[in-house]
Amino acid sequence: MILILMNFKVFPLLASLAIALALGGCTSADEADGTSVKVAAAFYPLEFAVSSVAGDAVDITPLTTPGVEAHDVELTPRQVAAVVNSDLVVYLSGFQPAVDAAVKEADPAKVVDVAQFADLKSLDEEAHAEHAADDGAEADHAGHDHGDIDPHFWLDPLRLAAVTEAIAERLAVIDPDQATTFASNAKSARSELSDLDSEFTAGLTTCARRELFTSHSAFGYLAMRYDLEQVAVVGIAPDVEPSGARIAEVQNLAREHGATTIFFETAASDAVAKSIARDLGLRTAVLDPIESVTDQSTGEDYPAIMRANLAAIQTANDCG
Repeated sequence: MILILMNFKVFPLLASLAIALALGGCTSADEADGTSVKVAAAFYPLEFAVSSVAGDAVDITPLTTPGVEAHDVELTPRQVAAVVNSDLVVYLSGFQPAVDAAVKEADPAKVVDVAQFADLKSLDEEAHAEHAADDGAEADHAGHDHGDIDPHFWLDPLRLAAVTEAIAERLAVIDPDQATTFASNAKSARSELSDLDSEFTAGLTTCARRELFTSHSAFGYLAMRYDLEQVAVVGIAPDVEPSGARIAEVQNLAREHGATTIFFETAASDAVAKSIARDLGLRTAVLDPIESVTDQSTGEDYPAIMRANLAAIQTANDCG
């Protein structure tokens, strides 16, 4: 099996590992029967990438249940078993502590940490990149800790394409008979994601405003790619309570830039975003970080949700 993971919370890990070893016998039997490659995918965008490359040629076990905040996921004993016994584990180190803990018990040769292919940036690096074209403009650092690494690379379609290609290469090593298919599917995925990138570039070229007022710092890669500026109420962790001073600062920035909309997410509390919007007489709207797909999502899969995000930004910023 190959495991694709992100960090997760540790919850009686030793007990879970004991159960995982007991459950491992089932996996071994499956492999003996010649069934498909077993892949554990840490969260939805990685699951989407694996599926884009392999389709029905692999058996994917998702580690983040739809609707669960991906940052805070806890693994069931069966999911821990999937991490330990899969042919491949695909994950993002440092994002989900529970997944990180389980990966430590897996065979390193069967683990892919996509961080090495995603070109991750710190929030400071993102902020400076967003302001690079402005003459001495000061980046907004107040909503985060210096040095925090932003894990949300998949909100840049081209970064997701690079990760998808890396997954295809690893799957080809595990299942050489399918190598040509994996490579062809990765090429198609790259083309589709490049088309999506072109839609964003064209759709956001001419906008009355270029700021994104968001509930937390999930959209830095999107902002960097399309010359936008993210103004987040809080940093990487969406469940942090913002200070009164930070809320006041965001309100002042919203007034200064003529914002019309405060964005929130379906998987996290919308209370602060709605409070800020209410105080300023602004709208609220969903901007989906696509950590999972649920009935509340703005689309049925990654491309559909990304296009819904594009439409929401265009409406908020009066893009022609």
